[in-house]
Amino acid sequence: MLLVKLLLLQSTNIILITRMLIIYNISIKLYYLLAIIASNFSAKAKAWVNGRRTQKVTPLPKSIWFHFASLGEFEQGRPVLEQAKLKYPDHKIVITFFSPSGYEIRKNTVFADTVYYLPLDSAKNARQFIEAIKPSIVVFTKYEYWYHYFNELHKRQIPLYVISAIFRPNQIFFKWYGGLHRKILSKVTRFFVQDEASKDLLKTIGVNNVLISGDTRFDRVFTNAKSPKALPLIETFIEDQKVFIAGSTWPPDEDLIIPLIERHPDWKFIFAPHEIGEDKILRLTNAIPQSKIMRFSEFPRMTDISGYQVLVIDNIGMLSSLYQYGNMAYIGGGFGVGIHNTLEAAAFGIPVIFGPNYERFKEARDLISLRGGFSISNAEELKKLTDKLVFDNEFREATGHICSDYVNKSKGATELIMTTLLR
Repeated sequence: MLLVKLLLLQSTNIILITRMLIIYNISIKLYYLLAIIASNFSAKAKAWVNGRRTQKVTPLPKSIWFHFASLGEFEQGRPVLEQAKLKYPDHKIVITFFSPSGYEIRKNTVFADTVYYLPLDSAKNARQFIEAIKPSIVVFTKYEYWYHYFNELHKRQIPLYVISAIFRPNQIFFKWYGGLHRKILSKVTRFFVQDEASKDLLKTIGVNNVLISGDTRFDRVFTNAKSPKALPLIETFIEDQKVFIAGSTWPPDEDLIIPLIERHPDWKFIFAPHEIGEDKILRLTNAIPQSKIMRFSEFPRMTDISGYQVLVIDNIGMLSSLYQYGNMAYIGGGFGVGIHNTLEAAAFGIPVIFGPNYERFKEARDLISLRGGFSISNAEELKKLTDKLVFDNEFREATGHICSDYVNKSKGATELIMTTLLR
């Protein structure tokens, strides 16, 4: 009787997963259709669609394949990518991106032999792509779990590793209806997770091939802070004054920061907005007296920058080096979907401030508990906190030391991961 019940339960699970796979396949096609429609109105969607339509995948004898959702995940997985290129000189390095923001900026990276948009997740695409690049090892960073790619790798017995992974109870893997997504996880050779909580969560659904390695971002930001790229034009602008850096900001962040400019006239302010479209830049620059503000692109034709208090970075790629000149940093995104990279600033030993939406980010929670990072919810809270950091040098320096010490003690994930990959 028990055997019959078990067989019925197994049969029911198979039926549910089959139905969910049908829904999954339909959802993928629907997503593509919506992207095509959006491409008529959005440059980003257009790049996403056209990039996949026009690319041709070059056949390779053998490779190591790294996949990144976007630019942030590339920087996160970069330490492992660099080590793999050194340790496997006889393999080609293949990188795929899901997002145009990653692909367009890193399509010519020296760390890869070829860079592609990840073809849409279908059984046919997965089979053809994997057959073409012939990966010996596959590494996904943090997240993105694609059923057909994972299934095809599993069928071919190609090792698949997910590094710097982090899991939360509200994810679909841990819901009653998450059978298909739990099946995707079963295709992974090993998970390298950021914390104990992630390992414990995976254990509740029978996933035990898990190693706590920490987050490879710590290795990346630590290395960057030790040898940052010098920015002479920034040094010219600063003129030995204290600097407030607003990194990856959105309009709600900028609206809170702008009043601080007049409040602290002896400080320089540098904005590096998350989006640098002309409309976004003009919105910011028009909100600040023109006698105080300049754009980075204006430097070549400026003969006298004395008197300018605010600089707006209207290009991409400088932010990780900008933090070396900061005395405190505000990290944007906390009034939207979530904060951006706090570790880049923390590695340079400066206090970090961010909005209220930070709970999904372990490093932000850690910095708050250590009193190296601070979350604010409104302009008044930001004003009080900034005043404290501006006028109390001892407090600001002690807080910055907490941040750099946290980064220093948390590095080492890359070495642990490479020990496994080199077996």
